[in-house]
Amino acid sequence: MMRMTTNLTKPISIKLLFAMLVVTIGAEVLLYLSRFSYLASTFYDAMMVSSFFIGIKLHQRIRSSEPHPVTKRKLTLKFTGAFLVFFLGSTIINIYSSNTFNDFNVDYDQYVQEYTDMQMDVDPQHSETVESGTKAEPNSTFFDQIDTIGADIYTDALAGLEEVWRLAYIILLLVVCKKVFPKKWASGKRDLFLMLALFLTSILFGIDHTLDSVEPWEVRIGAIVTFANMGLLFGLILLWTRNLWVTVLVHSLYDISATLSWYYLDSAVEFLALAVLIVHVLVLTLEKFHNKRSQPPLENVEGIQAAE
Repeated sequence: MMRMTTNLTKPISIKLLFAMLVVTIGAEVLLYLSRFSYLASTFYDAMMVSSFFIGIKLHQRIRSSEPHPVTKRKLTLKFTGAFLVFFLGSTIINIYSSNTFNDFNVDYDQYVQEYTDMQMDVDPQHSETVESGTKAEPNSTFFDQIDTIGADIYTDALAGLEEVWRLAYIILLLVVCKKVFPKKWASGKRDLFLMLALFLTSILFGIDHTLDSVEPWEVRIGAIVTFANMGLLFGLILLWTRNLWVTVLVHSLYDISATLSWYYLDSAVEFLALAVLIVHVLVLTLEKFHNKRSQPPLENVEGIQAAE
């Protein structure tokens, strides 16, 4: 961890510092303004796109803390393992939230139903109830549906770039801690600062998911806790994999599969997790087989040692 914090807090140029402030504090402002203006929401999406280029710079900092070179198979295992961890963790979080924050759970289910009905242009007189477990028949044309779902998938893909926002915040918080507490930083107690930054960014992650709408406090608290826990999972994945783009991909694919579950298949997330699990097992088997073949036979090693 010390190597990671050292690399993350390397000197930051003025341009990069400005870009990080824009993608963090600027995102908070635009999210809040998006409850009043569609233009602010458009600017927020544009900021997420631009954050990709900032992420290239920030990724180099966290990747350089990797102790060993990462092969393509190991990188694939990192992604599949991270996705499966997030799937299991998010399932537990959803169960906890549904049992603890009933107002939030009811409000969210109602939002999903109303949103999908509106997007698919469903006639209320012919729509099925949520309890029936069937999807309502859309009145919109095929291309209307493509435009609607495509826009949602595009937004979900951009949501993964929120991890650039997180990493930028973590770096900024670590730099502040380094300046404010130089003695503790020099003593090597940096893991505490890193965990503090992870916790604070997770709380902000939860709060940010409530900035664009006005809801009763009962619903808002449930949303903050739920999404903060999700954010904590993403943060742990980021620190574990030491790879920004793996975390971005996990975030985007999970959101995309969740959106597909709204429109088409209720178990889209579960089916994706199953597919990822199969890939994980196959790649892990190949990796173990490759490692076994690359190791010299035990008899040869003993023979060399005896000859010496």
